[in-house]
Amino acid sequence: MNNLTDILYVKNVLSRHGFTFSKALGQNFLINPNVCPKMAAECGCGTDVGVIEIGPGAGVLTNELARNSYKVVAIELDKRLIPVLEETLSEHNNVKIINGDAMKLDMSVLITEEFNGGEVVICANLPYYITSPIIMKLLEERLPINSLTVMVQKEAAERICAAPGTRESGAISVAVHYYSEPQLLFRVSKGSFLPAPKVDSAVIKLNILKEPPVSVQDEKMFFKVVKAAFSQRRKTLSNSLSSGLSIPKPEAAKILEQAGIKQTARAEEITMEDFAAITETITLLR
Repeated sequence: MNNLTDILYVKNVLSRHGFTFSKALGQNFLINPNVCPKMAAECGCGTDVGVIEIGPGAGVLTNELARNSYKVVAIELDKRLIPVLEETLSEHNNVKIINGDAMKLDMSVLITEEFNGGEVVICANLPYYITSPIIMKLLEERLPINSLTVMVQKEAAERICAAPGTRESGAISVAVHYYSEPQLLFRVSKGSFLPAPKVDSAVIKLNILKEPPVSVQDEKMFFKVVKAAFSQRRKTLSNSLSSGLSIPKPEAAKILEQAGIKQTARAEEITMEDFAAITETITLLR
Protein backbone atom coordinates (compact mmCIF):
# COMPACT_ATOMS: atom_id res chain seq x y z
CA MET A 1 0.00 0.00 0.00
CA ASN A 2 1.42 3.38 -1.02
CA ASN A 3 1.84 5.72 1.94
CA LEU A 4 1.13 9.11 0.39
CA THR A 5 1.12 10.85 3.77
CA ASP A 6 4.80 9.91 4.25
CA ILE A 7 6.86 12.82 2.94
CA LEU A 8 9.92 10.62 2.49
CA TYR A 9 7.94 8.19 0.33
CA VAL A 10 6.56 11.03 -1.82
CA LYS A 11 10.01 12.60 -2.21
CA ASN A 12 11.46 9.21 -3.17
CA VAL A 13 8.81 8.61 -5.84
CA LEU A 14 9.31 12.08 -7.32
CA SER A 15 13.07 11.65 -7.30
CA ARG A 16 12.94 8.25 -9.02
CA HIS A 17 10.87 9.78 -11.82
CA GLY A 18 13.28 12.71 -12.14
CA PHE A 19 10.60 15.20 -11.18
CA THR A 20 11.51 18.75 -10.12
CA PHE A 21 8.99 21.37 -9.02
CA SER A 22 7.94 24.06 -11.50
CA LYS A 23 7.48 27.58 -10.15
CA ALA A 24 5.76 28.54 -13.41
CA LEU A 25 3.03 25.96 -12.73
CA GLY A 26 2.70 26.97 -9.09
CA GLN A 27 3.37 23.43 -7.88
CA ASN A 28 3.01 22.94 -4.13
CA PHE A 29 1.96 19.40 -3.17
CA LEU A 30 -0.05 18.66 -0.04
CA ILE A 31 1.83 16.57 2.52
CA ASN A 32 -0.15 17.25 5.72
CA PRO A 33 -1.85 13.90 6.50
CA ASN A 34 -4.86 15.62 8.07
CA VAL A 35 -5.83 17.96 5.22
CA CYS A 36 -6.75 15.58 2.39
CA PRO A 37 -9.13 13.41 4.46
CA LYS A 38 -10.91 16.61 5.57
CA MET A 39 -11.20 17.86 1.98
CA ALA A 40 -12.53 14.47 0.84
CA ALA A 41 -15.05 14.45 3.68
CA GLU A 42 -16.23 18.02 3.03
CA CYS A 43 -16.38 18.06 -0.78
CA GLY A 44 -19.57 16.02 -1.05
CA CYS A 45 -18.17 12.89 -2.69
CA GLY A 46 -19.67 9.50 -1.88
CA THR A 47 -20.25 5.99 -3.16
CA ASP A 48 -22.82 7.36 -5.63
CA VAL A 49 -21.02 10.65 -6.44
CA GLY A 50 -18.17 11.06 -8.91
CA VAL A 51 -15.30 13.53 -8.53
CA ILE A 52 -13.28 15.63 -10.93
CA GLU A 53 -9.93 16.67 -9.47
CA ILE A 54 -7.88 19.42 -11.08
CA GLY A 55 -4.12 19.34 -10.52
CA PRO A 56 -3.64 16.08 -8.57
CA GLY A 57 0.12 16.60 -8.21
CA ALA A 58 1.55 13.46 -6.60
CA GLY A 59 -1.93 12.07 -5.93
CA VAL A 60 -2.23 12.64 -2.18
CA LEU A 61 -5.72 14.14 -2.38
CA THR A 62 -6.66 11.83 -5.27
CA ASN A 63 -5.96 8.85 -3.03
CA GLU A 64 -8.50 10.07 -0.45
CA LEU A 65 -11.09 10.94 -3.09
CA ALA A 66 -10.75 7.48 -4.64
CA ARG A 67 -11.41 5.87 -1.28
CA ASN A 68 -14.58 7.89 -0.80
CA SER A 69 -16.21 7.98 -4.24
CA TYR A 70 -17.08 5.54 -7.00
CA LYS A 71 -14.94 7.30 -9.63
CA VAL A 72 -12.30 10.04 -9.80
CA VAL A 73 -11.21 11.77 -13.00
CA ALA A 74 -7.94 13.60 -12.30
CA ILE A 75 -6.83 16.28 -14.76
CA GLU A 76 -3.09 17.00 -14.67
CA LEU A 77 -1.42 19.59 -16.89
CA ASP A 78 2.18 18.50 -16.27
CA LYS A 79 2.87 15.36 -18.33
CA ARG A 80 5.93 14.63 -16.14
CA LEU A 81 3.53 13.72 -13.33
CA ILE A 82 1.56 11.11 -15.28
CA PRO A 83 3.99 8.23 -14.53
CA VAL A 84 4.21 9.44 -10.91
CA LEU A 85 0.42 9.26 -10.56
CA GLU A 86 0.28 5.87 -12.25
CA GLU A 87 2.57 4.58 -9.51
CA THR A 88 1.12 6.38 -6.49
CA LEU A 89 -2.48 5.53 -7.44
CA SER A 90 -1.81 1.99 -8.69
CA GLU A 91 -3.93 0.39 -5.94
CA HIS A 92 -7.09 2.16 -7.16
CA ASN A 93 -9.12 0.90 -10.11
CA ASN A 94 -11.60 3.80 -10.00
CA VAL A 95 -9.21 6.60 -11.02
CA LYS A 96 -8.78 7.93 -14.54
CA ILE A 97 -5.84 10.28 -15.17
CA ILE A 98 -6.12 12.80 -18.00
CA ASN A 99 -3.11 14.78 -19.16
CA GLY A 100 -4.69 18.08 -20.15
CA ASP A 101 -5.36 21.74 -19.38
CA ALA A 102 -8.54 22.25 -17.36
CA MET A 103 -8.80 25.79 -18.75
CA LYS A 104 -9.06 24.41 -22.29
CA LEU A 105 -10.99 21.18 -21.79
CA ASP A 106 -14.72 21.04 -22.50
CA MET A 107 -15.75 20.11 -18.98
CA SER A 108 -19.39 19.59 -19.92
CA VAL A 109 -18.47 16.95 -22.49
CA LEU A 110 -16.03 15.33 -20.05
CA ILE A 111 -18.73 15.07 -17.36
CA THR A 112 -21.19 13.51 -19.81
CA GLU A 113 -18.67 10.99 -21.11
CA GLU A 114 -17.16 10.01 -17.77
CA PHE A 115 -20.12 10.08 -15.37
CA ASN A 116 -23.13 9.30 -17.59
CA GLY A 117 -25.58 11.62 -15.83
CA GLY A 118 -24.56 10.76 -12.28
CA GLU A 119 -23.91 13.30 -9.53
CA VAL A 120 -20.54 15.04 -9.73
CA VAL A 121 -18.45 17.34 -7.55
CA ILE A 122 -15.16 19.08 -8.30
CA CYS A 123 -12.29 19.12 -5.81
CA ALA A 124 -8.88 20.72 -6.30
CA ASN A 125 -5.77 22.17 -4.72
CA LEU A 126 -5.44 25.08 -7.15
CA PRO A 127 -2.19 26.87 -8.04
CA TYR A 128 -2.46 30.45 -6.80
CA TYR A 129 -1.86 31.99 -10.23
CA ILE A 130 -4.92 30.36 -11.78
CA THR A 131 -7.40 30.59 -8.88
CA SER A 132 -9.81 33.19 -10.24
CA PRO A 133 -9.75 32.12 -13.92
CA ILE A 134 -10.45 28.45 -13.21
CA ILE A 135 -13.16 29.15 -10.62
CA MET A 136 -14.94 31.56 -12.98
CA LYS A 137 -14.64 29.15 -15.93
CA LEU A 138 -16.23 26.35 -13.92
CA LEU A 139 -19.03 28.59 -12.64
CA GLU A 140 -19.78 30.41 -15.90
CA GLU A 141 -20.11 27.17 -17.84
CA ARG A 142 -22.99 26.16 -15.54
CA LEU A 143 -21.75 22.59 -15.36
CA PRO A 144 -23.99 19.83 -13.97
CA ILE A 145 -22.10 19.67 -10.66
CA ASN A 146 -23.24 19.87 -7.04
CA SER A 147 -20.30 21.82 -5.68
CA LEU A 148 -16.77 23.05 -6.18
CA THR A 149 -14.33 22.57 -3.30
CA VAL A 150 -10.92 24.17 -3.73
CA MET A 151 -7.86 25.09 -1.76
CA VAL A 152 -6.62 28.59 -2.53
CA GLN A 153 -4.49 31.31 -0.97
CA LYS A 154 -6.05 32.40 2.34
CA GLU A 155 -6.55 36.03 1.28
CA ALA A 156 -8.19 34.88 -1.98
CA ALA A 157 -10.49 32.56 -0.02
CA GLU A 158 -11.61 35.41 2.21
CA ARG A 159 -12.24 37.68 -0.77
CA ILE A 160 -14.12 35.02 -2.72
CA CYS A 161 -16.39 34.23 0.23
CA ALA A 162 -16.93 37.87 1.29
CA ALA A 163 -20.57 38.89 1.05
CA PRO A 164 -21.37 41.62 -1.51
CA GLY A 165 -21.83 44.91 0.29
CA THR A 166 -18.94 44.35 2.71
CA ARG A 167 -15.50 45.99 2.68
CA GLU A 168 -13.72 42.71 1.84
CA SER A 169 -15.84 42.10 -1.26
CA GLY A 170 -14.68 42.46 -4.84
CA ALA A 171 -15.88 41.66 -8.34
CA ILE A 172 -15.16 37.96 -7.84
CA SER A 173 -17.17 37.96 -4.59
CA VAL A 174 -20.25 39.17 -6.46
CA ALA A 175 -19.71 36.70 -9.32
CA VAL A 176 -19.24 33.74 -6.96
CA HIS A 177 -22.36 34.65 -4.96
CA TYR A 178 -24.31 34.94 -8.23
CA TYR A 179 -23.61 31.31 -9.09
CA SER A 180 -23.17 29.67 -5.69
CA GLU A 181 -23.30 29.79 -1.91
CA PRO A 182 -19.65 29.92 -0.78
CA GLN A 183 -18.33 28.58 2.52
CA LEU A 184 -14.88 29.00 4.03
CA LEU A 185 -14.32 25.52 5.47
CA PHE A 186 -10.91 25.62 7.15
CA ARG A 187 -7.45 27.17 6.95
CA VAL A 188 -4.27 25.32 6.00
CA SER A 189 -0.79 26.41 7.11
CA LYS A 190 1.98 26.89 4.56
CA GLY A 191 3.92 24.08 6.25
CA SER A 192 1.34 21.61 4.89
CA PHE A 193 2.93 21.74 1.43
CA LEU A 194 6.03 20.57 -0.39
CA PRO A 195 7.68 22.93 -1.14
CA ALA A 196 6.17 25.32 1.40
CA PRO A 197 4.67 28.49 -0.15
CA LYS A 198 5.16 31.90 1.46
CA VAL A 199 1.52 32.26 2.55
CA ASP A 200 -1.17 30.18 4.23
CA SER A 201 -4.08 28.65 2.33
CA ALA A 202 -7.74 27.89 2.97
CA VAL A 203 -10.30 25.43 1.66
CA ILE A 204 -13.57 26.83 0.37
CA LYS A 205 -16.69 25.12 -0.92
CA LEU A 206 -19.00 26.67 -3.50
CA ASN A 207 -22.43 25.03 -3.40
CA ILE A 208 -23.91 25.55 -6.86
CA LEU A 209 -27.24 27.37 -7.00
CA LYS A 210 -30.00 26.19 -9.30
CA GLU A 211 -30.98 29.81 -9.91
CA PRO A 212 -29.10 33.09 -9.27
CA PRO A 213 -30.20 35.03 -6.16
CA VAL A 214 -31.21 37.99 -8.37
CA SER A 215 -32.95 38.14 -11.73
CA VAL A 216 -31.60 40.33 -14.53
CA GLN A 217 -32.64 40.58 -18.19
CA ASP A 218 -29.08 41.05 -19.42
CA GLU A 219 -26.57 38.86 -17.57
CA LYS A 220 -23.61 40.15 -19.60
CA MET A 221 -24.48 43.72 -18.63
CA PHE A 222 -24.76 42.66 -14.98
CA PHE A 223 -21.16 41.48 -14.98
CA LYS A 224 -20.02 44.54 -16.96
CA VAL A 225 -21.54 46.70 -14.23
CA VAL A 226 -19.84 44.67 -11.49
CA LYS A 227 -16.47 44.84 -13.25
CA ALA A 228 -16.81 48.58 -13.86
CA ALA A 229 -17.83 49.25 -10.27
CA PHE A 230 -14.75 47.56 -8.83
CA SER A 231 -12.32 48.78 -11.50
CA GLN A 232 -11.68 51.94 -9.47
CA ARG A 233 -12.97 50.94 -6.06
CA ARG A 234 -11.53 53.99 -4.28
CA LYS A 235 -13.71 56.25 -6.41
CA THR A 236 -17.44 56.75 -6.04
CA LEU A 237 -19.68 54.36 -7.90
CA SER A 238 -20.82 57.15 -10.21
CA ASN A 239 -17.25 57.83 -11.36
CA SER A 240 -16.39 54.13 -11.63
CA LEU A 241 -19.43 53.39 -13.79
CA SER A 242 -18.76 56.41 -15.97
CA SER A 243 -15.19 55.29 -16.61
CA GLY A 244 -15.79 51.54 -16.73
CA LEU A 245 -18.85 51.68 -19.00
CA SER A 246 -17.59 54.62 -21.08
CA ILE A 247 -20.64 56.76 -20.40
CA PRO A 248 -20.89 60.46 -19.44
CA LYS A 249 -20.91 61.22 -15.71
CA PRO A 250 -24.41 62.78 -15.84
CA GLU A 251 -25.74 59.54 -17.37
CA ALA A 252 -24.06 57.46 -14.66
CA ALA A 253 -25.55 59.73 -12.02
CA LYS A 254 -29.02 59.38 -13.59
CA ILE A 255 -28.72 55.58 -13.62
CA LEU A 256 -27.87 55.49 -9.92
CA GLU A 257 -30.67 57.90 -9.08
CA GLN A 258 -33.26 55.80 -10.90
CA ALA A 259 -31.89 52.63 -9.31
CA GLY A 260 -32.31 54.21 -5.87
CA ILE A 261 -28.61 54.27 -5.00
CA LYS A 262 -26.82 57.25 -3.50
CA GLN A 263 -24.27 59.02 -5.68
CA THR A 264 -21.49 58.80 -3.10
CA ALA A 265 -21.71 55.02 -2.71
CA ARG A 266 -18.67 52.86 -3.44
CA ALA A 267 -18.55 49.40 -4.96
CA GLU A 268 -17.95 47.53 -1.68
CA GLU A 269 -21.12 49.10 -0.23
CA ILE A 270 -23.35 47.73 -2.99
CA THR A 271 -25.40 44.57 -2.51
CA MET A 272 -26.26 41.97 -5.13
CA GLU A 273 -29.76 43.47 -5.36
CA ASP A 274 -28.26 46.92 -5.95
CA PHE A 275 -26.12 45.64 -8.82
CA ALA A 276 -29.22 44.02 -10.31
CA ALA A 277 -31.15 47.30 -9.96
CA ILE A 278 -28.38 49.23 -11.76
CA THR A 279 -28.31 46.62 -14.54
CA GLU A 280 -32.08 46.73 -15.02
CA THR A 281 -32.02 50.54 -15.11
CA ILE A 282 -29.33 50.53 -17.80
CA THR A 283 -31.29 47.92 -19.77
CA LEU A 284 -34.46 50.04 -19.64
CA LEU A 285 -32.67 53.26 -20.60
CA ARG A 286 -30.97 51.75 -23.64
